[in-house]
Amino acid sequence: MDAYDFSRLTVLVVDDNCHMRQLVRNILYAFGCQTIHDAADGTQAISMLQSHQIDILIADWMMKPMDGIELTKIIRKGDVVPNPYVPVIMLTAHTTMQNILVAREAGVTEYLAKPLTPRSLLTRLQMVIGNPRPFVRTAQFFGPDRRRKDSSFYTGPERREDADSTKDTFELDDMEEDAA
Repeated sequence: MDAYDFSRLTVLVVDDNCHMRQLVRNILYAFGCQTIHDAADGTQAISMLQSHQIDILIADWMMKPMDGIELTKIIRKGDVVPNPYVPVIMLTAHTTMQNILVAREAGVTEYLAKPLTPRSLLTRLQMVIGNPRPFVRTAQFFGPDRRRKDSSFYTGPERREDADSTKDTFELDDMEEDAA
């Protein structure tokens, strides 16, 4: 496994449980992160995102008044926070397939199940940094590419390799028009 230098990474930890925030902070410090901000809910997180350059956001799902899913949707919408591309790692105990799909559709980058372990957090951080997914924009979705499986066997007109690989965002609607 590749070794990463997290010392220049700026992370925002969003959780309404102060003990969980501190646990995540301690793990991140152990990984070498030196700049870690925290917020108790989605509303505070938006303020932090507006005033700080955040590289990765780690958010709990269940918070009030704004939960992690709503926070992710607001981030991806891009009209309130300056960086709609910020990777979001959703930290939650709700690990049903339905919840994972809801998180994915909201634009969550990685899903991290509680109980939290340093190993699982490290793996998600490495995925976000070492294997970033391109962003996709359609009429109904904006967020990281939801497909993880190798689709190299597919040779159709919307094959991912046909897209301009230098773009950060694929415009699937444009690709559909080009294929027509």
